[in-house]
Amino acid sequence: MHSGQPNLKLRVYGSVRTVNRPGLRDNPLIDSEEELIRQAQRADSDAFCALVERYERRIYSLAFHYCHDSEDAEDLSQEVWLRAYQAIRTFRGESSFYTWLRRITINCFLNHRRAKSLVGRRPDIEVSSPELVSNAPVSSLGSERMLHNQILLEKVRQALSELTTQQRLIFLLKHYEGMTYEEISEAVGC
Repeated sequence: MHSGQPNLKLRVYGSVRTVNRPGLRDNPLIDSEEELIRQAQRADSDAFCALVERYERRIYSLAFHYCHDSEDAEDLSQEVWLRAYQAIRTFRGESSFYTWLRRITINCFLNHRRAKSLVGRRPDIEVSSPELVSNAPVSSLGSERMLHNQILLEKVRQALSELTTQQRLIFLLKHYEGMTYEEISEAVGC
């Protein structure tokens, strides 16, 4: 028999790292988000994992767009989920679960930025857009259009590399998350 606190099974999007822990069970009766939250607040790791499954792609995608590195995005996502697991009992339902989770995500991003600034490294910016870069053969796009797209892509990379991490975070919150400027201001504290 396994003693002590039950272990958590987290599966982060983009990662195959899944830790199987004893004592987990499937419970098909828990399907509403409110009930999953209540169960997770009672230390039901299965319920928390079900919440993770609902939002893991959004959190990973936001992290990837923020740092432009799959390994850093996995690390940031994992940090978000660990913090959410530790703080789930503090969720009061005054906002949606995703809004609460996004606040944790933003805090993780800001902490990540502070840690990077202490090291003095600027993250590499990598931009790719299906509209700009295509796997189609040159003949189908035309060499002139392809050259135009390459120049445009380089200008976008240049512009993004000049942004601070806070500016990039604000850009992501506005254009990927659809937050208002007031919401962004409150979320990032500026």
